[in-house]
Amino acid sequence: MNGLTRRGFLAGTAIGGASLVTGTSVAAASADAAGNCGPFGPVTIPAGDPRYKSIQQAHNTRYTGTPDYAKVVGTPKQVVDAVGEAVANNKRLAVRSGGHCMENFTATPDIKALIDLSQLDEVYYDEAKRAFAVEPGASIGKVAESLFKGWGLMIPGTGCAEVGVGGHIPGGGYGFFSRRHGITVDHLHAVEVVTVDANGTPRLVTATREANDPNRDLWWAHTGGGGGNFGVATRYWFRTPGVTSNDPSKLLPKTGNQRARMVMWSWESMSEQAFVKLIRNYCTWFEQNSAPGSPNTKVWGTLFANHASAGTIGLLAGVEDTVPGGEALLNAHFDAVMAGVGVPPMSDFGEVTSWLDPRNWVSDPAGRQKNKTADLRKGYTDQQISTIYRYLTDTNYSNPNALVNITGFGGQINSVPSDATAAVHRDSILRVYFTAGGWTGEWEDEANMTWVRNLYRDVYASTGGVPVPNAINGGAFINYADSDLLDPAWNTSGVPWHALYYRDNYPRLQRIKKRYDPRNVFKHGMSIVPAP
Repeated sequence: MNGLTRRGFLAGTAIGGASLVTGTSVAAASADAAGNCGPFGPVTIPAGDPRYKSIQQAHNTRYTGTPDYAKVVGTPKQVVDAVGEAVANNKRLAVRSGGHCMENFTATPDIKALIDLSQLDEVYYDEAKRAFAVEPGASIGKVAESLFKGWGLMIPGTGCAEVGVGGHIPGGGYGFFSRRHGITVDHLHAVEVVTVDANGTPRLVTATREANDPNRDLWWAHTGGGGGNFGVATRYWFRTPGVTSNDPSKLLPKTGNQRARMVMWSWESMSEQAFVKLIRNYCTWFEQNSAPGSPNTKVWGTLFANHASAGTIGLLAGVEDTVPGGEALLNAHFDAVMAGVGVPPMSDFGEVTSWLDPRNWVSDPAGRQKNKTADLRKGYTDQQISTIYRYLTDTNYSNPNALVNITGFGGQINSVPSDATAAVHRDSILRVYFTAGGWTGEWEDEANMTWVRNLYRDVYASTGGVPVPNAINGGAFINYADSDLLDPAWNTSGVPWHALYYRDNYPRLQRIKKRYDPRNVFKHGMSIVPAP
């Protein structure tokens, strides 16, 4: 069967996607004990080296960097040295783990030193901290495999297995299981960060969520403040708050087999009336079933409204197979969403799969792309849904990888106060992802970028072309960075970009930035501006 990509369902798709990284060893008590060959690196790759081209391009292939060199590191000490070298030589630096940044934050022409964390990638139980250590170069797939095979555990992160945790975590991190278990950083116990002081000296700082930790603010900044703002995270530790056990297998959420169901419709049979009804039903279900503690927060769901050139629209939802009555909860969700749509699906199937089954994971293939995001406190209006329909059925545009993806949010996410972490969107019930992706050449840029930009602008026409927080909108998600929010041509709301991403948490982030990065070493096109 074909796989499920992040950008849409293809005809004949199963529950799946790209395979997880396989063959991963589960490390033992510490990173130093993980092998007998010593740490990797450091390795310097200068311009002109045969390896240079492989480190130039980001996941979004619209961007190609031209650093003087890349430093590939394998230990926190090597990161300290690499940062110190760049600062001492007045070289603008950037840091990359998985390379999935959606904008050019690690590939602008002024970046002269690129620090590559991809080989700093161990996952292990740290007995001293009674928590699971995860290094920033590890992929989500490796983390999932290691935690599950070693202890039967998980952290509620993205379902895109290839994404590196280095940037995913400080942005807040969320996934299908966040409705039940909260976002990724709700389980973040500590973070180790290379910061640079006012004298230009790098140092390694460990910050925890403990109330008496003098560096607690640095931990807080990494719970939704976004990557590339405060320093270089070299290690994260995870343990669910309130857990007191010394048994590693009880420190994070348990996971196991998954019961999932997928329904797909053909665009040929989908009228505007049916589409509006489908999306309205879907949004209404999450409005009514996202209160923390509700039985239906055990159900996760995502709707892929692909462009008509893809041929299909798909609804995927699931529940952990250990949930009592889970199958009934799942089927009731589908009944509510499909009620009155009046269009028979082209396929409807479900099955129970193992946690690491490749069909439980999605793929995000590299290519040229433009992405946007929005959080919803309530569902879209019929007018907004009709606008989405108009763009998805536009016959003057064709890209099977273009879509609007609406994913369930709320539940346990919303049980946490908005200022308890830097991830402020604790009152949203849906997260929406707009994309035109997967094209290969520069000559296709204008058509694809114009389509998604105009779609987003018209959906949010009543609030200046962007999701300004109000009764319906919750703002935008920093991990789906969109530099158009800086541009008054696309953001006519008068509301600054940071109010969409951080809302009332931004001033605190600015103060933390000033304290831990007083020289503004760590910056990019949408980085936190230090407090005056």
